[in-house]
Amino acid sequence: MATELPSDWTRWRERVDFDTYDDRWKRMADEGKDPHGEVALVMTYAPRSVLDGGCGTGRVGVELHRRGVHVIGADLDEDMIAAARAKAPDLRWDHVGLAAMDLGERFDVVVLAGNVVPYVAADARSAAITTCATHLNPGGRLIAGFALRDGWPTLTDYDTWCTTAGLTLEDRWSTWDREPYTDGDYAVSVHRRPVSRS
Repeated sequence: MATELPSDWTRWRERVDFDTYDDRWKRMADEGKDPHGEVALVMTYAPRSVLDGGCGTGRVGVELHRRGVHVIGADLDEDMIAAARAKAPDLRWDHVGLAAMDLGERFDVVVLAGNVVPYVAADARSAAITTCATHLNPGGRLIAGFALRDGWPTLTDYDTWCTTAGLTLEDRWSTWDREPYTDGDYAVSVHRRPVSRS
């Protein structure tokens, strides 16, 4: 199984300047826009605990924590994890890929924001979704948003991985603020782990 980040991620990372990485979100806030659309959507499910998968520099996880949610972040990129730890040293940030993680906890929500799914190596994507599913409480939700572009996973691919992992599609939008999904180039999908029946 792949442990390396895919070439798409490597090319993206080569263009990232960590000194200005968070400026985009600050500009949004300064303009009166909500820079935390992912968090707002996640909070509609009233989670007590969230795994921020592919957490990057921790923007989503830090905001969820600020709103009273127990959060763990996980990312395979060592520099991103270092930036998250510097930003919020009291939170747990694990340097691990989604397919390999075993965090010893289950969560009400696993959130994969910021094109996490296509940035997982192609031969590890199905395993990554399965591992995310195993980290969900019964009734918990996997919430993922990613662009739909040539060479990246399709929604059919993603739904198949979720079904294989035992999850059921509950909702799908074209944005994190719940604009209806028709046939656009971005989708936010919510899949749910069934509640066990005794």
